[in-house]
Amino acid sequence: MSALRKVLVVDDDAVVGKSFNRVLSEKKGYVVTTVENAHEALKQIREQSFDVVFTDIKMPGMDGVELAEKVKASQPWTPVVIITGYGTTENESRAKAAGVTEFMRKPLSPEMIEESAAHALAPALAAEAETVAAPIEAVQGHESRIKNIALFLAAPFIGLAYAVMLPLVGVVMLAKIGVQAWKAKHQ
Repeated sequence: MSALRKVLVVDDDAVVGKSFNRVLSEKKGYVVTTVENAHEALKQIREQSFDVVFTDIKMPGMDGVELAEKVKASQPWTPVVIITGYGTTENESRAKAAGVTEFMRKPLSPEMIEESAAHALAPALAAEAETVAAPIEAVQGHESRIKNIALFLAAPFIGLAYAVMLPLVGVVMLAKIGVQAWKAKHQ
């Protein structure tokens, strides 16, 4: 990731926010903002843009699905992920109708958090990659593209050659050292 991805976590349970802060660290390319309710979330969204919003479904005041509907109404491109310990088919249907990207059930593991963030951000990252790749492709000629494709296709075979040759080189080196030691002992 070239820039830090801004993540908004909306949950009245502070432990959830801390979990997201710990898992989606700046070292991994994220900046996490946590708020405790939907009203605070909407205020944050008006003040700055976020790359993804994670929201609990059951909170005091406005619930997570209502928040998702409001986020999607004002910023339809922003992925919203519902996280909940109260997963029902009704809640899941409401969430899908609101346009949420994913519906996750608590308890959340670090792997679930990372995978969900990557999944939610995948379309944005792909669009960013296309935006970056377009000028590069315009500069590169047809021959350069063919060369890059050939190198891309050859890379696994080159890696395999190294993997096969490395033990052989090691055996040869050991044999050479053994022969030198034998000669030194018998001279």
